[in-house]
Amino acid sequence: MKGIAGFYYVHVSGKGIYECKAKGIFRKLRVKPMVGDWVIIEELNSEGEGNICELLPRKNQLLRPEVCNVDQAVIIFAVKRPEPNLHLLDRFLIQTERQGVKIIVCFNKCDLAVREEIDELIRIYQNTHYKTVFTSACTKEGLEEFYSLLIGKTTSLAGPSGVGKSSIINCMQDSVFMETGEISTKVERGKHTTRHSELIPVNDNTYIMDTPGFSSLYLKDMREGELKNCFPEFYKYEGQCRFQGCSHIKEPDCAVKAALKENEISKSRYENYVDFYQEIKNQRRY
Repeated sequence: MKGIAGFYYVHVSGKGIYECKAKGIFRKLRVKPMVGDWVIIEELNSEGEGNICELLPRKNQLLRPEVCNVDQAVIIFAVKRPEPNLHLLDRFLIQTERQGVKIIVCFNKCDLAVREEIDELIRIYQNTHYKTVFTSACTKEGLEEFYSLLIGKTTSLAGPSGVGKSSIINCMQDSVFMETGEISTKVERGKHTTRHSELIPVNDNTYIMDTPGFSSLYLKDMREGELKNCFPEFYKYEGQCRFQGCSHIKEPDCAVKAALKENEISKSRYENYVDFYQEIKNQRRY
């Protein structure tokens, strides 16, 4: 369920939570338990203490946030306070897309926005394959739809600090209360209120993985040729460019750039793609 300072808290059906240490073999193998792991433990006493003896195979593993065995990821940004950093959002979408995990984009605090601001975000992401929802933890707007997307799944929630992630979690369940933070009026940035990843039960077969907020992400261990595979709106134009293996940057007769001119692809998304492409290329060069 969570790991803090070398202790791992494991839920055993019918018995509750055990506080466990991981056996030394894991250090030797350079493997450590992650939130979401299915494990085999040995019970040490009647006080709820145990040892993790074995990690069962993982169906997937996210590195940022560091969780595993997820069915889907919800990436939460605010519409206002703080203003949505779409460069950071697209960066995080790439990281999650590479893991092959289903993605939902949630824009919270929609009660603070005017209709035009919401419509612009819809326009930017409408041609991706990501489900996009708008919520307000304050007014409860959109939370019924949001809750319906979680049922029967293990969902990782991630996003920058201050976007209302903890407030949304508190609306979804009442077994764990998440501390909520204030927004700095000077820099419009949230304080980190979640310090570790934690698996929170919503009902018998529904779990939320709460993860610490982030302010930056780096696209490491990636080749620039892979990047276009992380932009779903490019898929339909595959094979339509003049050159096989087109990077969609400077080549003539590029179907993606033609779609951009026709507003079938968001200018914001495409500009971020070009920035990321150059960043990855420069990383490999140096």
